[in-house]
Amino acid sequence: MQRAFLSFFLTMLVGGLTEARTTTLAPAAVKDTIVVRLPNKATLTLTVRDAAQLREMKNYQLDSLTSRLAGYIAQAEKAAKDAPTDQVTLQFYPDKDQPGKNLPEQIRITTRKKTANTNRVDVMLNKTFGVVVTTDADGTKSYNTKQNTKTDEQRQAHRDSTRLKNIERDRSTVNFVFDLGLNALVNQKVRNTMPPDQAGTVDLRTEGSRYVNFGLDWVTRLGGKRSPISIVVGPELSFNNYMLSGNNRWVNTNGRTDVIRETDGRQFQKTKLASSSINVPLMLQLRLRDSHYKPTLMLSAGGFVGYRIKSWTKLKYTNEGSTNKEKEDGSYNMENFLYGLQGTIGYRGLEFFGKYNMNSLFKTGASPDTQVLSFGIRIAGN
Repeated sequence: MQRAFLSFFLTMLVGGLTEARTTTLAPAAVKDTIVVRLPNKATLTLTVRDAAQLREMKNYQLDSLTSRLAGYIAQAEKAAKDAPTDQVTLQFYPDKDQPGKNLPEQIRITTRKKTANTNRVDVMLNKTFGVVVTTDADGTKSYNTKQNTKTDEQRQAHRDSTRLKNIERDRSTVNFVFDLGLNALVNQKVRNTMPPDQAGTVDLRTEGSRYVNFGLDWVTRLGGKRSPISIVVGPELSFNNYMLSGNNRWVNTNGRTDVIRETDGRQFQKTKLASSSINVPLMLQLRLRDSHYKPTLMLSAGGFVGYRIKSWTKLKYTNEGSTNKEKEDGSYNMENFLYGLQGTIGYRGLEFFGKYNMNSLFKTGASPDTQVLSFGIRIAGN
């Protein structure tokens, strides 16, 4: 009989049931329960009224019943697969189908859909780190760390909210700016009467006429919390190089500063006039943002005033096979007070600047009559 019970239960397992239970219905109250625990951790429960009912089990021909259960199992398996719920219960009545063969009055089979993970526990240590403990159907546990349980939409909404709070909170900000560009001489007035050794116009070597500027800009919002308009003001330190093309050099004689062609055999590699100045810009700025409050288009325009701190010339030349360098400080008749227009344009992280000196580079009547245009890229800033 014990062999018949084992055969019966193993057939139910082969059918893929999650849970299968056979119960003999009796009109009397339940008094005795027999539980058989098999080696694969499955459990067979038999409920009887007394020991006499248990002895009658031999009349049910359980070996043949196991063959009949194969059909019941197939029906239950199909019903569980097609059902919209996770659990399905089917009832069969073998004795009514074939009376007189001592078959069970009723067989009830309950099946559940098989899932990869039957148990899952999330252990959160804080808002951004956690451990997921998953227990499979066979009792195997797996452990996985996770950085955030929020959806992409929730994370994006959190970032948007943080940016908006920062924008509304910070009415004023301080930005470090660093500009790198080139200088060009514009609006030159050519003198018709020039000595033979002097150039009529000042021609600069483009790659050597560099402009460098860095400083701190205070940006203060005008209007409401989400206003795109700001005012920009701040001190900046600028360095201008004016490197001559050809074999020419800057000279300062008889109270004048001119460009002279070299005729004594020296070959110039570098002949530049340089200056440093402190400037204070004052601009209005328009900064637009996208739907996530990230900055997009930025425009600023205004003016500046400044003061020249220092100026000097540098020469690098070869003479009779040797390389020589010379440096000489002096005013070179350059204007002390500076003023002009400047502006920037940018999109997201890319920004360009332009700066036009409305004053002449040199004092009137003492040097070439020209103005300076500086332009380039702002590689550090807002």
